[in-house]
Amino acid sequence: MFKMIKKQSPGRIIALGFAFVILLGSGLLMLPCSIQDGVKVRYIDALYTSTSAVCVTGLIAIDAGDTFTPLGQFFLGTLIQIGGLGVTAVGAGIILAMGRRVNLKGRSIIREAMNLDSGRGLVRFVKSIFIMTLIFEGIGAVLSFLVFVQDYPPFKALGISLFHSVAAFNNSGFDILGNFQNLIPYRDNVMLNLVTCGLIFFGGIGFLVIQEVWAKRFRWKKLSMHAKVVLSMSAALIVIGTVLIKLTEEVTWLGAFFHSVSARTAGFSTYPLGTFSNAGLLVITALMFIGASPGSTGGGIKTSTFFVLLQGIKSAATNRAEKGFRFAIPANAFRKASVITLIAGMVVLTGTYLMVIMEPEVSLMEALFEITSAFGTVGLSTGITPDLSDGSKFLSILIMYIGRLGPLTIASLWYFAKGERVSYPEGNIAIG
Repeated sequence: MFKMIKKQSPGRIIALGFAFVILLGSGLLMLPCSIQDGVKVRYIDALYTSTSAVCVTGLIAIDAGDTFTPLGQFFLGTLIQIGGLGVTAVGAGIILAMGRRVNLKGRSIIREAMNLDSGRGLVRFVKSIFIMTLIFEGIGAVLSFLVFVQDYPPFKALGISLFHSVAAFNNSGFDILGNFQNLIPYRDNVMLNLVTCGLIFFGGIGFLVIQEVWAKRFRWKKLSMHAKVVLSMSAALIVIGTVLIKLTEEVTWLGAFFHSVSARTAGFSTYPLGTFSNAGLLVITALMFIGASPGSTGGGIKTSTFFVLLQGIKSAATNRAEKGFRFAIPANAFRKASVITLIAGMVVLTGTYLMVIMEPEVSLMEALFEITSAFGTVGLSTGITPDLSDGSKFLSILIMYIGRLGPLTIASLWYFAKGERVSYPEGNIAIG
């Protein structure tokens, strides 16, 4: 069996790894020691929760705080951490911790999983990922503790802070406060809002960008095109999202800012989204679809993909070369970005269509919001998740899985051919 797996492409091995961890996690969450006394958990809900955790989404069919024991919450936090770092990175880290070397196949899988162009320095990069994660989550836990200790006993506040920091940095909107309340009780707490946003932002820009910014001592001119695109697009989307949410909803500027940051794959909320207008939900849906950045803990089509699309459209309209920050955009980048966006759009529209059929009482906007949240591995919901039928939950599980792996990776899983051996004459086709 292991020989068969080794012969598979890196994309298939990554997909199998995530599926295995999801199934293992669902089993751990079903253990009696993981569930509070008097609470019953169906397997579909355990599988849904495990998928949401490993795919760092945060959509919940059952409340983690009211359902799981401290051990169950530890399992949940571990699944989030594995999902955020990536199954391959965690596996490579374990191999390195045991003092063994990562072989060529392993390096190829890591490169595929982290969206890296080169295989040089992979081991050093994996080590830096763990160090960065430890630093950010450690700082986040300490700062969050200063807030939670005001409302909970010290030991429980410590557990909540650690879980919250892991969930925020890995862009997963889980909380263990209970009663499906998320961070609504802390909507006016500036410190917790800013700490959470900071963790989400750094977790969402990608380890490669964090490493580069640190190595270049925060000098903008020294940064690569990729880092400049990621940082500028992330900042622009946060500002635009904040303004549009504030214009459409009765929220504070802090609330608008928080939801603009969180909508790009984190899934935390400080206001009940079920009360938002269709205009506000549409803004958040667009942010969820774009998502975070390559090589990060977030999902969506990615900020760099959106940037390349905009530049490609601009190039076609103005008949000028595709460029950004005084760099020429690679020739095949627009084609790849278009394919990713088209597949993503098809996944979201198909999922929305199926959910509307299976849940006739759910509005089109609610279904679109739920499916986009699942695809973007965000975790925001208008409140319909716990009441979904088993069929809709299975649909969401599949969408979350596709969103975490990426539409292009999923599309490549069924590719077996080695290329065209026959050439065809070029035809004419009218476009536009």
